[in-house]
Amino acid sequence: MPLPIVHHEAYTAEIPADHRFPMRKYDRLAALIRAAGLAEAGFARPEAASAAELARAHDAAYVDAVLGFGLPPAIVREIGLPMNETVVRRAATAAGGTILAARLALETGLACNTAGGSHHARAEQGAGFCTFNDVAVAIGVLLAERRIETALVVDCDVHQGDGTAAIFAGDARVTTLSLHGERNYPVRKRASTIDIGLSDGTEDAAYLEALGAILPPLLDRLQPDIVFYNAGVDPHRDDRLGRLAMSDDGAARQHGRGSGALARSALGGRHRRRLWQRCRGRRTAPPVALPRSGRLRGLRVRGGGGWSGFRPRRRRGIPARYRARTAPRSPCARRRRYARN
Repeated sequence: MPLPIVHHEAYTAEIPADHRFPMRKYDRLAALIRAAGLAEAGFARPEAASAAELARAHDAAYVDAVLGFGLPPAIVREIGLPMNETVVRRAATAAGGTILAARLALETGLACNTAGGSHHARAEQGAGFCTFNDVAVAIGVLLAERRIETALVVDCDVHQGDGTAAIFAGDARVTTLSLHGERNYPVRKRASTIDIGLSDGTEDAAYLEALGAILPPLLDRLQPDIVFYNAGVDPHRDDRLGRLAMSDDGAARQHGRGSGALARSALGGRHRRRLWQRCRGRRTAPPVALPRSGRLRGLRVRGGGGWSGFRPRRRRGIPARYRARTAPRSPCARRRRYARN
C-alpha cells in the first residue's frame, strides 16, 4: 500500500511577500512529492479541525478568539503571523491534517502530513509562528476517541517543543522528547519528559549519537500506541536560524533513524528541497548504546533520575519578577483577557 501523505492547498496562507516565514514551502514540497512519484494516487485531503477538536488541546476561549478573529494584539505579535482568514484557515486545516494522518497511521502503520509540527502553541495561546498545536490536538482527539491510550512525541525541530511540553506536563499518557538547540528559541523553555539540549555548532556525529542513544531504548521501555515525529530539518547548517551544523547526509540519517520509529510524521523547518532528495532510499542507521549518565559528550540531557528512570525533571523556582507573567489563569481570567480586544 502506498504511503498516505496528507496535504491541502490551504496550508499556504496569504502573508506579505517579505515576511520571514517561508509560507511557499508547502507548495514546493507538494510539487517535489509529486515529481518523486510518491503521490500517484493523490494526497489525502483533510478537513479543518473543528472548535471542539481544537479545544482538546487549547482553552476554549483561545480557540474562539482565533476563529472569531478576536485575538489581542499582544498575542498576535507573539504568534508572528497576520491573523487573516487564510492564516486562521491554514492553522485549523493543518491541525485537521495531523488528525487525519494519525488516524491513517493507526490503520496503515505510517502516514505523513506536509504541514504541522506547530509545537510552540500552548493551551492558552500561540507563539513562534504556531497558532494551534496540531500534534497535541491530534493526541487529544485520539485519546477522547479511545483509539489510543499512550503516545510518544519525538520532536527533532531545532527549537524546543515548549508548547507540547506545557500542554502534556503531568499527563502520564503522553511522553515528550525534544532534541533541540540549547541556546535557541524559546529562551524560557518548558520541561519536556526528556530534553536534550545541543550546543551551537553541533555536527552530524554528536547529533546522531544523541538521537540513537535515547530513541530505541525509550521505545522499548514505553511501547506507545502511536509515535508523533516532528521531522524538523532546521538543524541543517544552512538554516539561518538553526545555529547547528548538520550536513545533507547527517540530516538524511537523522530522519532515517526517526522514521524507523514513527507512526505519524509532521514536517518542519526550512531546507526541505535538498533534504527530501537526499533522504529517499536511506535506511535506518544502527542504534547507539544507551548511556547511564545524564551527559552525552557534552550535551545537556534532562529527564530526572538519570536516563533509566525517564521521569520529568524537577522544575526550578521562577524568579519573582516573572511569577506574575507565568501564574496560571483561571478560565474566567482567560475569557476576560481575550474579551479586552
